[in-house]
Amino acid sequence: AEKLPEIINDSVCPVDAKEELLDECESIWKQMEECQSKLMLLGTETLQKSDAKLSLLMMRVKALTAEYNQWQKRSPEIISTNPDVLVALGKEELQKVKNDLEMVLSTVQSKNKKIEEDLKREQQWHEEQEQILDALNGIEEEMKKQVVQFSEKRAFQELENKMLKLRAYKEELLNALGEFLEEHFPLPEKGGSAKKKKNSSEEPAVQLITLHEILEILINKLMSTPHEPYLTINDSFWPPYIELLLRYGIALRHPEDPNRIRLEAFHQ
Repeated sequence: AEKLPEIINDSVCPVDAKEELLDECESIWKQMEECQSKLMLLGTETLQKSDAKLSLLMMRVKALTAEYNQWQKRSPEIISTNPDVLVALGKEELQKVKNDLEMVLSTVQSKNKKIEEDLKREQQWHEEQEQILDALNGIEEEMKKQVVQFSEKRAFQELENKMLKLRAYKEELLNALGEFLEEHFPLPEKGGSAKKKKNSSEEPAVQLITLHEILEILINKLMSTPHEPYLTINDSFWPPYIELLLRYGIALRHPEDPNRIRLEAFHQ
């Protein structure tokens, strides 16, 4: 910043001008002392003994009011008409103003510099926060992907575990059903036949299947082809087992073909 122009340091006024200014100041000071003495005497003479304090205050108010009105009517007076004195006073006043302005300028420059430094720090902090925010957003996206993958993997694993449990339970039920049926519903003759051929060649008899096998075939037919669950009865199906299933509502006969049966859809 440019400095204010230097003022010529010639504030030392001539001796005659200085003495003249001092004389005028002493004269004015004496006039002020005389006025003050008159006011004090006037206030002392008008005091009343009954209420001295209030009267004194009232007199001071009147004196101050009169002085105020007098100052309002007066116009500023030049202390001295001597050009040398006025020039010296003007230079001194300008020098004071110059010093004050330089001080203000230095203060403003210092504040501006501090504000610039604060601004740079704030901008740097803002950039760092944006970088941190970007990094956190990236971490969040990565975590979301990992969570989704982990959730899908966990759900798939849980589903697979449930399927394994269901398969194990199914095998357990089928084994229990097979043992129950083999114990309580055996074939009429172990290794026996449903009928024998009457011709002379004596062809081998048809091998009967167990009730467990009949139920398993019906179940597989219903689950694999639910739109066509009927099964055609052949010679390997022992008729008493078929009647048993039909009588207790486990199997149903086709409404148009009595040689076809299906398993009742208990799961629906």
